[in-house]
Amino acid sequence: MDEVRAQVARGLRGLPVELLRVLVIIPDGTRTMPMPLMFEMLQQELGPRVAALDYLVALGTHAPMTDEQLSRHLGQPVADGRCGEHQIFNHNWDDPATFAELGRIPAAEIEELTEGLISQEVVVKLNRLVLDYDHILICGPVFPHEVAGFSGGAKYFFPGIAGPEIIHFTHWLGALLTSRDIIGTRDNPVRRVIHRATEMIRKPHSLLAPIVTPEGIAGIFCGRTVKTWRAATELSAQRHITWLDQPVQRALAILPEMYDDLWTGAKGMYKLEPVIADGGEVVLCAPHITEVSRVHGQLIDEIGYHCRDYFVKQWDKFGHYPGGILAHSTHVRGQGTYEDGVETPRIRVTLATGIPEERCHRIGLGYLDPAAVDHANFDLVVPHAGEMLYRLKSRSLSL
Repeated sequence: MDEVRAQVARGLRGLPVELLRVLVIIPDGTRTMPMPLMFEMLQQELGPRVAALDYLVALGTHAPMTDEQLSRHLGQPVADGRCGEHQIFNHNWDDPATFAELGRIPAAEIEELTEGLISQEVVVKLNRLVLDYDHILICGPVFPHEVAGFSGGAKYFFPGIAGPEIIHFTHWLGALLTSRDIIGTRDNPVRRVIHRATEMIRKPHSLLAPIVTPEGIAGIFCGRTVKTWRAATELSAQRHITWLDQPVQRALAILPEMYDDLWTGAKGMYKLEPVIADGGEVVLCAPHITEVSRVHGQLIDEIGYHCRDYFVKQWDKFGHYPGGILAHSTHVRGQGTYEDGVETPRIRVTLATGIPEERCHRIGLGYLDPAAVDHANFDLVVPHAGEMLYRLKSRSLSL
């Protein structure tokens, strides 16, 4: 722990923030992150040097955190959105007044960035709080990610504190590429769009990125956002990806309590899909999860869980739904086909959760009583699932 503190201190002391107003963008509680330690170190190292040090939780479209949740998250008491001298803001993604428009990426440029997949103008909006500060510091971990290849870095801007237009665009773009193919890759069309949008931020910004493993912090990276993130993905690829020689028929993902609905807990599926054999099954085990999505559950109930082509080939029926909702649906259901009105998913996805059996079947997923889960019936059992990625050596992709 002393070495971790020393690494964080060295990184923060190198940031040019003297007498500036600094806004720190941090993750919510759905990421494994030693946030109390980071919060303490930020106060210790930056507090005496800066004019202001406030925090913004990068929720994307997740539910806002209460003062009680923030207190546990930061390791210090938060009341009325304040922790001592520091303001703690939730990102209000569903309030139009939250955002400032930074610019627009023209359709022709989007077509180039997405390698011809999509040609449309993308509006780039960001939480206007960034305009009130002199320096923006992202403080968040890097893991393999189903939409952007790897999480962290500028993803804390887009979608972390972004407007709905680019959130839904990047997620649907990731869905078109499919989670199975993009997860664990660094250079991909989604990340290119994120970095292009980041170029529109006219404020200096930096990144403090820990690489967190079950054994602790494997490394700390600090410096310019994009360059530092790229370095962090190198270590993440080494520490967060397990390579298997052969596919498995049946895998059990045991989800931790930090995922309180399927919207977040589905990461257990994303991280295992690449190693599941055709016709195989992923079981998500989380008796504590009773909701599909605390924010988007009604829309998921309407459309259910389906493979990408189910939506693409019925675009007249589904094209009006937000891209992020459709993307979540396809990521959970995995790859598959839709031909002549018949959907054929590549694998089965089963919930062993507190979500009732009737609802599981209605939204297109299997059901298993959590009490009936027997580890001996699985080829692969993953505790604390959702962050370690499993891939096949035969389908290795370039970073």
